[in-house]
Amino acid sequence: MQRAISTRRSALLLALATTFAAALPALAQGDYPNKPVTLVVPYPAGGANDAVARLVGQKMAEGLKQPVIIDNKPGAGTTIGTALVAKAPADGYTVVLGSLASHAVAPHLYGKPGYHAIDDFAPIGTIGLAPIVLVVAKDAPYADLKSVVDAAKAKPDMLTYGSSGNGSPLHLPGELFKQSAHIKVTHVPYKGGNAHTMDLMGGRLDMILDTATSAVPMVKGDKVRPLAVAASQRMAEFPNVPTFAEAGYPGFEVSAWYALYAPAKTPKPVLDRLNAELAAALKTAEVSDKLRNLGVRPVSGSAAELAAFTKSEYDRYEKVMREGNIRID
Repeated sequence: MQRAISTRRSALLLALATTFAAALPALAQGDYPNKPVTLVVPYPAGGANDAVARLVGQKMAEGLKQPVIIDNKPGAGTTIGTALVAKAPADGYTVVLGSLASHAVAPHLYGKPGYHAIDDFAPIGTIGLAPIVLVVAKDAPYADLKSVVDAAKAKPDMLTYGSSGNGSPLHLPGELFKQSAHIKVTHVPYKGGNAHTMDLMGGRLDMILDTATSAVPMVKGDKVRPLAVAASQRMAEFPNVPTFAEAGYPGFEVSAWYALYAPAKTPKPVLDRLNAELAAALKTAEVSDKLRNLGVRPVSGSAAELAAFTKSEYDRYEKVMREGNIRID
C-alpha cells in the first residue's frame, strides 16, 4: 500500500516537473523583452544600411520599452555580421538587418559564407525597398534608355557600367539589364567607396545602375541624370523619369531592400512581437518620411511574406550569377 502511494506521488511530482519545465519557455516569451535587443548591422557605421537600422531600431525601442542597440559588424561582403546572428541564441535578443547583399547575393558569391540564408534565419518583417535607377553623367550623350541600348548594340562591349565590386548590389542589376536587353556592356568593378560615382561624374564611365538611396541625393544635387527606374511605378523624387517597363522593358523591376531577421527557431510569439513593433514603427510619419528621404519605400508585411520574398530573391540571383559566371574578386 505504502509502495503504491509512493509510486503515485513520484508520478505526480514527475508530471508537475514536466509541466513546469514546458511552461518555462512560454513564461519567458510572455515576458519578452526584459533586456536590450541587439540589432546587428553587417555594414560600417555611417552608410545607408546603418541609417535605416538606427531609424527603425530607435522607434521599435519605444514600443518594446527596451533599448535597441545597433552593433556594426562589417566585413566579407556582409557575411561576418550575418553569420554572427545565424549562430546567436534563438531568443529574440539578437537580430540582423538583412539585405539583398546578405540574403540573396553573398550566399552564392562566397563558397563558405558561414550561414544558409534561408535555413538559418526566421524572417521578422520587411522595412523597405530602394529601387535601382540607371544614371548617366549630366553631359552624357544619352537622352533616354533607348539611346543607351542602341549605342550598346552598335558597339558591343564598348559601353561601361561601374559598381562597388564583383557581385555587389550594383553589379547584379547591370547583369540583369544586359540579359534583359540582350546587349554587351563592360562591367568595371571598384573596391568599394564612391570611386565609381566619381568616375561616372567625370565621364570615365557611361552609366551606373545605382540604388535610389545613393541616386536621389546625386540627382537632387544635379550631379547625374536619371534615365529609368527599375520599379513598378515612377518615383515621386523624379516624376518625369520613366520606369524600365515604360521604356520598353516590362517586368524589369530590381530593388535593394532592407529587412529584419532573427536566428532560426526563434519562438513565434517573439517573432510576432518584433513584427508588430516594426509595422507600428513604419506607420509613423517620422519613420516613413525619413526612409523616403533616404530613397527607401517603406514596405510593411508579415513574416511569411518576407520568407517568400527572400526565397524568390535568393533563387533569382543564384540564376543571374550562374549565367553571368560571376565570381568573387
